[in-house]
Amino acid sequence: MKKLIVIIALAFAIFSCNKSQESKEVKTAYVDTSKLLKEYAEAKDIEAKYKNKSVEMGRELEAEVAKFKAEAAGFQKNAQANGQAWAQQKGAELQKREQQLSYAQQAILEQLQQESGVEMDTLVSNVKKFIKEYGKEKGYDYLYGTGEAVSILYAKDKYDVTNEIVKLLNEKYKAEPKTEDKITPAPPKK
Repeated sequence: MKKLIVIIALAFAIFSCNKSQESKEVKTAYVDTSKLLKEYAEAKDIEAKYKNKSVEMGRELEAEVAKFKAEAAGFQKNAQANGQAWAQQKGAELQKREQQLSYAQQAILEQLQQESGVEMDTLVSNVKKFIKEYGKEKGYDYLYGTGEAVSILYAKDKYDVTNEIVKLLNEKYKAEPKTEDKITPAPPKK
């Protein structure tokens, strides 16, 4: 009789352990972060903003470069007529100016990279917060990221929640009040 009670108790314990493991299914999904950033309206707006700003700032520099090229062409024509001393002095001036233009171009690139980097870092931070809240709201135990920095080697498509997150982020972004950032050209460097 004692053996029967022990066997029944053991069977019950095994059965209840299996039940608790079955009922504790882990809910997971993943987000394709590359796709998210390509399709998220705010990310597109930031990219367009800095592309336009780059074009605007580049126009000013292009005018200086065109002026420099014209002077360089004139230098080549006048070098023999004005003598070696003039050619050396003018050549040094042109070389200095070319270097200044190169520095100006590099400074513009660095400024654009820094400004866009700050905005993109803020965007990524906000997207991470949004995904965290999304995961909590939907009851996920884990939300993984794929894309440029792959952390999943394989997952079934049914676990991909990227489109839903992009849709929700875009809706949230469209609902937020916009402030117009006016592009003010940087003063030319001398």
